[in-house]
Amino acid sequence: MEEKKKFTFPKIGMRNIKTAIAAALCAFVYYFLGRSPAFACIGAIFGMGSDLASSKQHGGNRLFGTLIGGLLGMVLFRIYLIFHPDGGDSLLLVLLTFLGVVVLIWLCQVFWVGGVQPGGVVLCIILFNTPVESYVSYALNRIFDTAVGVVAALLVNSMFPGGFTFQFLDQSFHRRKPEEEPEEARE
Repeated sequence: MEEKKKFTFPKIGMRNIKTAIAAALCAFVYYFLGRSPAFACIGAIFGMGSDLASSKQHGGNRLFGTLIGGLLGMVLFRIYLIFHPDGGDSLLLVLLTFLGVVVLIWLCQVFWVGGVQPGGVVLCIILFNTPVESYVSYALNRIFDTAVGVVAALLVNSMFPGGFTFQFLDQSFHRRKPEEEPEEARE
């Protein structure tokens, strides 16, 4: 007879708290800047890892992907505007999307492998969902906001348990018990 598993609520762990702090910190700063914090908050959420090393990896994926996809999107959209200055739908966008994804993946393989997915998102938004008059400012703002969010995630993760500050303090002030010391240290 099979045992039924009891439902248990997920725990709210330290990563959850750090992620919320980083996103709220972005929202707080952007409140005073009079800008939407949406992409900075997204950068903070995507950039948070369980420790500082994983935050660097996650944040790097988001930041470098956004940077590569944003810059590539600006170049491709500029090419598109040469043929269609007023924007609008065109089969040329299909070709530019194909070319853009190939180049994006290649660039990410050269510079930051994990950046393909966030870079692809920015690339497609620029090509298909950004007004002609604001594609450059959109891409630059998206890169900047993502960088702010990733930096917030790194700062928060380094200042709370599991981050650099706590690892350093733990290593600096933690005294081993004699049974925890390596044998050669006891001699």
